[in-house]
Amino acid sequence: MVTASATREAGRRDPAFGGSLAFLLLSLPLGIVAFSLLVGLIPAGIGTAVVWVGLPILALVVLSVRGAARMERARVYALLDTYIDLPYLPLPPGRQVERWKARIKDLSTWRDIAYFFLLFPLGLVEFVLVTTFWATSLGLVGLPIYYRFLPDGAYFFPSYDLRWLTVDSTVSALPWAALGVLFVALSVALTKALAGLHARFAKALLGPTVAQRHRMEKAWNEVEEMNTVTG
Repeated sequence: MVTASATREAGRRDPAFGGSLAFLLLSLPLGIVAFSLLVGLIPAGIGTAVVWVGLPILALVVLSVRGAARMERARVYALLDTYIDLPYLPLPPGRQVERWKARIKDLSTWRDIAYFFLLFPLGLVEFVLVTTFWATSLGLVGLPIYYRFLPDGAYFFPSYDLRWLTVDSTVSALPWAALGVLFVALSVALTKALAGLHARFAKALLGPTVAQRHRMEKAWNEVEEMNTVTG
């Protein structure tokens, strides 16, 4: 029997360019926010846990991270067309203390935290690569148009003071524009490749491992048996 997740995986396509570009540009600001909150709240919660004040802070971190991870899975699916199964074990019935213990013991909670810690440096690298390649590509492609609006009506490479090459006519700008078209193709390929790598990274940390799948199946079977007995 083919599961729903297997069907989604079989039908998954490579990330679309538009979704890939939007995803990579959004990852850095989201990573900055997530990293800042985690660095601020986790030490504060641990430092004040001895007087019980930190326990609500740490509880807020756990709930917020698990909720943010659900939103991140949705973002990966919406923009990169990669479905990530929920990896969380079912919470046991009964007291809240037992349910909180289950959340803390669940490896997926800690993998969610690791993902958001790493989202900032990873998003920074992706943002720098994407913006650098696209700025270079579009700058070269548009050179036949905007060179005349530069100082002295020409483009000087590598700088205004160090003039190794001079572009002062449409004809002299055309070879650079042709090189820019090549860079555009490379930028598209790089954007999609980076997005694909990030999708696999997200699936590795935010999705269930093989061992977790087995534990989840076992846990859900136990819950169904318990519901059958009580019903």
